[in-house]
Amino acid sequence: MNIKNSNLAFQEAKKVIPGGVDSPVRAFKSVGGIPLFVDRAKGAYLLDIDDNKYIDFVQSWGPLIFGHCDAAIEEAVIEAVKKGLSFGAPTTVETLLAQEICDMFDNIDKIRFVSSGTEAVMSAIRLARGYTKKDDIVKFEGCYHGHSDSLLVQAGSGAVTFGTPSSPGVPSDFTKHTLLAKYNDIQSVKKCFETSNDIACVIIEPIAGNMGLVPADIEFLDRLRKLCDKNGALLIFDEVMSGFRANLKGASGIVNIAADIITFGKVIGGGMPVGAFASRNEIMDKLSPDGPVYQAGTLSGNPVAMSAGLASLKKLKQNPLIYKELEQKANKLMNAFQKIAEKNHIPLQINVRGSMFGFFFNDKKVLNFDDALKSDTEMFAKFHSKMIDNGVYFACSQFETGFISTVINDEMINKTIEIAEKIFKELK
Repeated sequence: MNIKNSNLAFQEAKKVIPGGVDSPVRAFKSVGGIPLFVDRAKGAYLLDIDDNKYIDFVQSWGPLIFGHCDAAIEEAVIEAVKKGLSFGAPTTVETLLAQEICDMFDNIDKIRFVSSGTEAVMSAIRLARGYTKKDDIVKFEGCYHGHSDSLLVQAGSGAVTFGTPSSPGVPSDFTKHTLLAKYNDIQSVKKCFETSNDIACVIIEPIAGNMGLVPADIEFLDRLRKLCDKNGALLIFDEVMSGFRANLKGASGIVNIAADIITFGKVIGGGMPVGAFASRNEIMDKLSPDGPVYQAGTLSGNPVAMSAGLASLKKLKQNPLIYKELEQKANKLMNAFQKIAEKNHIPLQINVRGSMFGFFFNDKKVLNFDDALKSDTEMFAKFHSKMIDNGVYFACSQFETGFISTVINDEMINKTIEIAEKIFKELK
């Protein structure tokens, strides 16, 4: 495969952008080679600047549930742009999107839009601390909640990929209020509450997508809910990735457990930068300008992003069978991968939640961060490189999640399986 132009573009980018990328996981360091520079995309396909074409299972890391350049979302964005890119003032489209989301959840009365998932989580934690008047938080090893200082402790995703779960530049004073627990292990959470009586909240990805796809056990989440209630702590579900992706109501709709605060992102931007956090009235009323907990953002509720999100969410609500169809496709892909791996005596673990999927080159089921780290990352790198060479684009890290979009059809799934079968034979 010719990637001459991508190589030249990468060399130029490295002169003016750290590492040549604006988000570390894009750098391909954990899988070898160089990042592919994208020129355009349509439907299920990416096309790079060398005009190579790829079936895209990343879909901008999740938000493009209807694929690239969806006509309805594109039209909504164009119409919004005609009116102006940004006003720094309220617009009715913010209210419309807020109503669409709040109406779907019994445990949500109000929502505040921001510009990124990192910002949503950072604000949700500040709100939890302000509401409870407590300082400590509990997070889980391998869960990634953005790059704010207090959360870069045993983070997943890019931080794991580069072997630096904690980041230099984060003062220890900022992380001393962050307690670490083990995912799917309620005893580790109990130890946190035994250690501190000042815990404001427990934050978790109910479907972890940043140590690979690792769903939380429903019984574990139920016990977590009860533990928070018992100790006067708020439970935060980080659904920036899984919200409207795993299910119309995200993980919340699958596990049927009510969090106190939910953070959103990805899909509600339809491909535009967006994040949000939401809760019931008594908690949200603590937020400025109604209450003392301060949070602000010039581009929060940006009309273009809100219009894209509204178009995306309306399509999802009008077509609830989408999730069943997407899950069937994800299961078809992952079950085929597992059978092919078994036939070639290659250990492989798979997970599927709605339109989200993940696989680990691992001989044991992955339940937490420690399990994920035992995966064969060298094998993943070889597999990834060969799939790229054959026109299939997977996330460039063992510790990321794949996504099915509505425009990925059975023919594309079958082609991907056929290519994977050839590659697994080579790898054994």
